[in-house]
Amino acid sequence: MDKLDSMRLFTRVVELRSFTQAAQDLDLKRSTVTDAIKQLEQRLNVRLLQRTTRHVSPTLDGEAYYQRCLRILADVEEAEMAFAGAQPKGLLRVDVHGTIARHFVLPSLPDFLARYPDIEMMLSEGDRLVDLVREGIDCVIRSGELKDSDMVARSLGQLEEITCASPDYLQRRGTPHRLEDLQGHQMIGYRSSLTGGLLPLQFQSEGKVHSVTLPTTLSVNGAESMKEAARRGMGIIQVPKYSLREDLEQGRLVNILPQFPPGSMPVSLLYPRNRQLSPRVRVFIDWMVQEFTARNG
Repeated sequence: MDKLDSMRLFTRVVELRSFTQAAQDLDLKRSTVTDAIKQLEQRLNVRLLQRTTRHVSPTLDGEAYYQRCLRILADVEEAEMAFAGAQPKGLLRVDVHGTIARHFVLPSLPDFLARYPDIEMMLSEGDRLVDLVREGIDCVIRSGELKDSDMVARSLGQLEEITCASPDYLQRRGTPHRLEDLQGHQMIGYRSSLTGGLLPLQFQSEGKVHSVTLPTTLSVNGAESMKEAARRGMGIIQVPKYSLREDLEQGRLVNILPQFPPGSMPVSLLYPRNRQLSPRVRVFIDWMVQEFTARNG
């Protein structure tokens, strides 16, 4: 195993905090990983990892070496890319909300992969908190206000939100024209993945934001379930407009209280602060910015 391969292996052990998981991630035997780390420590004449029966963590020297390894590996990959005809290559791991993936990533993804045929993409869907470094994910795309994070955030834009309900629901409950008319209505509750609490409906009026929490008989933690429940007449929802264009055009859902818009939802692409961007991540970010701008109009 050469020095660069040893560095790659060492970084995965640090990130996964496990010899076994690093071996599985790199498709190696655990004994190979253990021996390689021992040889690396002997060559450097320093202890890089603190080992216990359940946990592996870098020593102070190990953390310093890990940071240098990240820079060196990124520089090597970028140097190889500098030659004429070189293309970004390798596995690109992206985690994104399923709805955003279907509307903003997948439609033109074949063109992106045709442009960069040496990139293999792994797309995972979710809205949970992701440990990018430990899970080996290159970047995530998230909607909503960002919490304090040690990740770098690249803004992709804003998604216009609307308030909707089905014609059947409005026939039974009446169509509200003022905020006061919401009395007697119910919403389909959306539970925050961070707090587990129900998110209120929000309406903008005269520069102020009014939060309204209506009674609910159903709460969900997935956007697709919420939209399907709204189609079936179970209550009022607020979601990005782009995901309901077909429902609105075909009359399955009706935009209500348009004079009191919910506002817009920011969408961001995030990646680890302590990692130098690889060429494949860089070209994906640039492409994603262009795609979002074009498809969000």
